[in-house]
Amino acid sequence: MKIYKNKKILVTGSSGFVGTNLIKKLVKYDCRIIAVIHKKLPQIKFKKVKYIKADLTKKSNCLKVTKDIDFIFMCSANSSGASVMEKKPLTHLTPNIVMNSLMLEAAYYNKVKKFCFISSNTVYPLTKYPVSEEKVNYKFFSKYHIVGWMKLFSEEMCKMYNDKIKSPMQTLIVRPGNLYGPYDKFTKKESKVIAAIIRRFFEKQNPLIVWGDGKDLKDFIYIEDFIDGLLKVFSINNFSGPINIASGKSETIRKIIKNLKIITRQKNLVINFNKDMPSMIPYRLISIKKAKKLFNFHPKTSLYEGLKKTYNWYKIFYKNKIPENF
Repeated sequence: MKIYKNKKILVTGSSGFVGTNLIKKLVKYDCRIIAVIHKKLPQIKFKKVKYIKADLTKKSNCLKVTKDIDFIFMCSANSSGASVMEKKPLTHLTPNIVMNSLMLEAAYYNKVKKFCFISSNTVYPLTKYPVSEEKVNYKFFSKYHIVGWMKLFSEEMCKMYNDKIKSPMQTLIVRPGNLYGPYDKFTKKESKVIAAIIRRFFEKQNPLIVWGDGKDLKDFIYIEDFIDGLLKVFSINNFSGPINIASGKSETIRKIIKNLKIITRQKNLVINFNKDMPSMIPYRLISIKKAKKLFNFHPKTSLYEGLKKTYNWYKIFYKNKIPENF
């Protein structure tokens, strides 16, 4: 894409799930990439990328990393799986609010051309119909109230810099569906639903324990499809969002398990659903009508294909610790 040619692009959260996959795509363009890491090392060490270690809850660090930058993709976020959110819902509030506000302030001070904030579908209320970008009423799903509020507050800060000041800075708000794919978190403490189930299949747990009743209905989008949509919508000038980048389809956890039984050739595996364990949002349907209309967005990867790719990646790269160099 021409918009990225010769640009200096900052990616925060570069050792995380979204950041890693975003950089993997950006290195194919003729641009200069600066990747911010904090506590964790990069999952892939890209030869063309400059890595900077920085705590973005410190103002001086934010000013330093945003200097002479054209575009910023704000992928940093303190996040957890259902078990942590159930026990410690306030864990991620202050660090995320501080980090997002300081990065916006520093980006504006250093005259960054465009700032992209990766938000969340937790900003939406619990509905049984596909939610469009306008369906925000501050009635968050109870277990994700803190996360939803934090993301929406950060969105409002983005809107302020884009709309409410004399010399605005372009910002873009993107709300992903439920992401899955390579370089996700697969550990017991951090993994979300698909990563957790894939890990259990790989370990050949029998019976395999699934949290909840398996009837949760969610919009799952393969990470490569999300990154493609993200880069396309970012390239649209003077569009600030918010915009949903999701599959536009809803699938149950039981459907995921059915597919993984076929993929892993474990058709006789016994599945035990533990309804006493947290499964978080019971249903989340997301509309992608705006993305379809704006830039003809159509995710390419089916659920089965995405699960197969993710499972095969987990077998090779994650479990066996085989490095991938570019």
